[in-house]
Amino acid sequence: MILVLAVVLVVILAVVVGAELFVRHTAGNKVASAVACEVQDSATASFAAMPPMLWQYFSGDYPHVSVQTAGNQVRSAKGMKVTVDIRDLRLRDTNNSRGTIGSLNGTITWSSDGIKESIQDAIPVLGSFVTSKVTTNPSDGTVELKGLLDSATVKPQIANNGLSLQVVSLTALGSEMSTDKVQQNLDSLTSKATQNYPLGIHADTVKVTDTSVEATFSTTNATIPAGSSSQTGQDCFSGV
Repeated sequence: MILVLAVVLVVILAVVVGAELFVRHTAGNKVASAVACEVQDSATASFAAMPPMLWQYFSGDYPHVSVQTAGNQVRSAKGMKVTVDIRDLRLRDTNNSRGTIGSLNGTITWSSDGIKESIQDAIPVLGSFVTSKVTTNPSDGTVELKGLLDSATVKPQIANNGLSLQVVSLTALGSEMSTDKVQQNLDSLTSKATQNYPLGIHADTVKVTDTSVEATFSTTNATIPAGSSSQTGQDCFSGV
């Protein structure tokens, strides 16, 4: 009898552990897929160890979710990486809502090499002379774009709830480029990558480091709409 009970307990434990791992894996994939759809890069997601994932799943309450993208790109901006920390995610289906998020805090890191590649790919009029290197200057919060003869200095700022690269100076020898034209192209690049996120997510701060530009984003007490819009043209969060 003791042996039978022991076998039964082991089987029950194995089933519970298997279900826990399965639900955790499935939920992580759904959240990661939603973020990947929105930023157009692969992503991974993880959940708080406690309470057990089965409890989180059946209650619909997720105290902590962490998401990280691969760092290949964010939409049209190459070399951007996103890390996201979500607190108090509560999934409750209603006619016009999927649930709520207590808070969401994220960081976008845009490497100097990524800035160079993004400009070369997305802004031909400017990218054609950014052939040398991109130098970040933490001391004055600027980024310098250099070519053989031409150069431009831009200053990362917050604009329209997203990240902007404002032209500080421009030297374009033998070129028809103007400061206004370059600014328009930079605005187009950064707005596509860092604006119009769902759930009221907006940029808060920006700083220049030795190797990158970092911007923080956040939202609080956000309602997840039953049908969300996206710059990708897809309802990225419908499957969460």
